[in-house]
Amino acid sequence: MSAADVALLVAPMVLVALGLYLTHRLVPNGRRMPFNEVGGVLFSMVGVLYAVLLAFVVIVVWENTEAAKATTFKEADAVAGVYWLSRHMPAPAGPELEQLTLGYAHEVITVEWPMMTRHRTDPTATTMIYRIRETALSFQPGEDTRLQGIYQQLVADVEQLASERRARLNQIDDVVPTLLWVALIIGAVVTVGFTFFFGLPNLRVQIVMVVTMAGLMALLLVTIKEMDYPFDGLYGIDPEAFRVFLSRLPPPR
Repeated sequence: MSAADVALLVAPMVLVALGLYLTHRLVPNGRRMPFNEVGGVLFSMVGVLYAVLLAFVVIVVWENTEAAKATTFKEADAVAGVYWLSRHMPAPAGPELEQLTLGYAHEVITVEWPMMTRHRTDPTATTMIYRIRETALSFQPGEDTRLQGIYQQLVADVEQLASERRARLNQIDDVVPTLLWVALIIGAVVTVGFTFFFGLPNLRVQIVMVVTMAGLMALLLVTIKEMDYPFDGLYGIDPEAFRVFLSRLPPPR
């Protein structure tokens, strides 16, 4: 967890503790206790609504991260499929496809992945996909039954590669829109703010209870922030699938 995340986690807890102390000095607990019953009903309603919103957003960002990870492995599998088929194809298409797939995997790892953390894509990798498709589609299997089967599988793998790449590039934007962030932050402020209307006989116990709740909310919000963009942050997806493909290559032919 970065220093900024720690600050985002600690700052609300400190502010809530300070706010409760100042509230107690201005309006002592004894004057607030008569409102505990009514406040408790309203707090339950607000708390449930905010809990539902938080749970919904957490589930959405988690599912998006898992989907992005699956897309990455599917894309790497498609690259591997094209590569292995190319090794059974005659020259010049076979060796050319072999080098293109290896070059694409290296380009994605070394150039495009760092760019994706800045919400950008690599035009060179896109050009390489075009070249892989053109080379594959221009291959003529002739009357050879074995090459015809390779060609059919090759076309399927190339289309899957292009499709999974498009899916990955569509996932480089943040999941949680600005309006939803506003709702999350305002909801947290309102929910915690309702606790200021309660009066307990022991101020320290009240501060501990409310600060704990505020800390839990802050932790969930920081978690959402870290998982909002699947290719960056504490839970960011790395190009491990492409590294696995490159680490299992046979000797060059």
